[in-house]
Parts: sequence; structure tokens; C-alpha cells
Amino acid sequence: MSATDEPISSERHIKPLFRERDRQSMRWAFDLWSHDDVAGNAADILARLREGTMPCDGTWSDEQIAVLSRLGRRRKARLKAWPISPEREERT
Repeated sequence: MSATDEPISSERHIKPLFRERDRQSMRWAFDLWSHDDVAGNAADILARLREGTMPCDGTWSDEQIAVLSRLGRRRKARLKAWPISPEREERT
């Protein structure tokens, strides 16, 4: 899959990037097969992938990193688009 060809699907594009071994290694922090966990931690996961410290036994290709990066960008865009409720605005 090209990093820009089609909409990202966690089940089809993100989950297959992580092996069972990767998932078990990170279960103490989050579940690499969970859309919400990966989307919520995408920036930290991407930083580790780019540093080459994750996974511990090799590196990802630029295309694999680009796919995960798209998920992180999509999540940021959605969060920015959410309106802030008046109650929350008062607290900030």
C-alpha cells in the first residue's frame, strides 16, 4: 500500500504492521493491536520507530512509518475539529 493511496484502516493497515512479538513486548504500556491505543500513542510510537529503538530486533521501512504517521495526523486533525464545550472552556 502506498502511504497516500487510500484511507487508513486500523484492521487492514495498522494492525498488520505489528507482530505478535511486538504486541506482547508492549502490553505493559498499551495494546499495539488496539486502534485507540495506537492512535492515542502514535507520536511516541513514531518517535521510537524513527529512532530505531522499536521494534527491538529491526527497523521499519519508510513506507511502514508513513502509514502509521498518517494515522497520527488523522487523529490530530479530528481532535482539532472537535468543538470545546462551554463547560470545558470555563475550566481552561
